[in-house]
Amino acid sequence: MKETRSSFFLIAEALKTSSSGVSRRPELTSTSKWVDPDDEELRISIASDKRLRKLRKTQDEDIIAGNEYEQRLRNQFEAINPVPQWANKSRKKRRRDEMEDDDKLLSRVEKIINTNTSDAILPSTRHTLEKGIIDIERLRDGNQVSKTEGDIKAVMFHPSPSVSVMLTAGGDRRLKLFTVDGKTNPLLQTVHIPSLPIGSAVFHPSGSTVLLTGPRPFFFRYDLQSGVCSKSPRGLWGTFTSKVDDGEHSLEISAFSPAGDVLAVAGRQGRIYLVDWKSGSPQVIASFKMNTPVKSLWWNPAASVTDQQELYTLGENSDVYIWDVRSQTCLRRWRDDGGFGATQITGSPQSDFLAIGSRSGIVNVYGRRDNSSNPKPLKSLGNLTTSITGLHFNHSSELLVMSSRVKKDQLRLVHLPSLSVFSNWPTFNSPLGRISTSAFSPNSEYLAIGNTGGRVLLYGLHHYWNK
Repeated sequence: MKETRSSFFLIAEALKTSSSGVSRRPELTSTSKWVDPDDEELRISIASDKRLRKLRKTQDEDIIAGNEYEQRLRNQFEAINPVPQWANKSRKKRRRDEMEDDDKLLSRVEKIINTNTSDAILPSTRHTLEKGIIDIERLRDGNQVSKTEGDIKAVMFHPSPSVSVMLTAGGDRRLKLFTVDGKTNPLLQTVHIPSLPIGSAVFHPSGSTVLLTGPRPFFFRYDLQSGVCSKSPRGLWGTFTSKVDDGEHSLEISAFSPAGDVLAVAGRQGRIYLVDWKSGSPQVIASFKMNTPVKSLWWNPAASVTDQQELYTLGENSDVYIWDVRSQTCLRRWRDDGGFGATQITGSPQSDFLAIGSRSGIVNVYGRRDNSSNPKPLKSLGNLTTSITGLHFNHSSELLVMSSRVKKDQLRLVHLPSLSVFSNWPTFNSPLGRISTSAFSPNSEYLAIGNTGGRVLLYGLHHYWNK
């Protein structure tokens, strides 16, 4: 296998430099055209200045060289400010000719390899995740350089796979951003919000901002590019309420639509408010009403493909409402099988599965194609015995993590194609603690698990590495 891959690149390099009659442009790189030799002699303390402490890889690190200081500043800037879409388009246009030549080149190389290495097999880029045993590795905690004081309320990875950034928010009313590398996971930024007991923190689907909510009638929005944290504007609730106070309104249970243009908020007494997020000043524009208090929300991403907006809401009595947001009508209503006192609802990214958790620990997994008036679950998972407080699917709809914070170590990882639980993890020695939240990275290389002790445990899923 190694010989085949080596021959591939050797042949490609030889064909690039051969006299094929094709004139190629010089390769564009981001390497600096001029380097100051004095940078290596320069020494900078990153521990003495509060603004530079975020550049440290370890807590006791202090003096670094000038060239290393420059590189860390560059890495921090690129992590917080990803390449804008217009720049990517410009680069694609500039390299179009080279890419066409490369396609022809790779085609010639593959023919040569297939001819001369008849028994060699190129590695496949897609493999089926097997049931039973999961290849998982514990890494250093995601927030090891800056542990949260209090429980972890939220953990989430940046929605772009090219931006290795993870957010955490906890009982200390602080939002923290980390660069995730599985080794040191350096801290990028800390934002303290004294006036908001943070209950939830999520990236906007565009990845440009972070929404912070809690048991208050207002929210905060942190802009990743400008570094500015702003409070929600006055008049957020518009004419939909005349008594705005902490006891009546909360944005703690909320969810963005797949496109990010609407924010759904679970209010009191079964009300669901829709906040217009397209305008510069968010405002409530519509509301629905269930017969029981709202426990959980989930947007159907498949509906957005057909230019529809479907919102699933779960009531305390296990009733599921499916709303057409555009027409503001209820499309369908049904009750979770068994009626165990539902707590959580979520679906897979491809909308293949729908999972509903309950107070008894039962998790019902439904097929999304079941449009009957009384759908039956594909399987009822009874591996946990305490109230379900967390349900999360991975990006490929192959994994479901279900957890409960009521007792220690209450977490199971489900293999969805077989609807079975992996038997080798977690073990008795897995230091999970009381689990408060969890999240998969965009391509499922990492699984982050937050607990009530202020730690974010980080695990590597080898099946999804280098894909």
